[in-house]
Amino acid sequence: MTLSPSAAARVATIAAKQGKPAILRLSVEGGGCSGFQYKFGLADAADADDLAVKTDGVTLVVDPVSLDLVAGSVVDYVESLGGAAFKVENPQAASGCGCGSSFAI
Repeated sequence: MTLSPSAAARVATIAAKQGKPAILRLSVEGGGCSGFQYKFGLADAADADDLAVKTDGVTLVVDPVSLDLVAGSVVDYVESLGGAAFKVENPQAASGCGCGSSFAI
């Protein structure tokens, strides 16, 4: 798992505005157009069994169940004419939807 510098900077900005620690939790849930969908949120702390990866002082945490589906992924933050969003570049995803928030394995 990797958290890009641009994603780390965005998490740090959001966390500072909300007065929370700079910890981004990535989890995978069933649903979305392709079978699984990514869920992002700020966390107060990492759980004991989480994978934790640090980039520029920001921590990305992933639970063990979700990690099986996103191992090797890069979490990035992209801004385009269509808007700005966190994006997961998942090498395990066999297909995905146009919005980039769901995938199939």
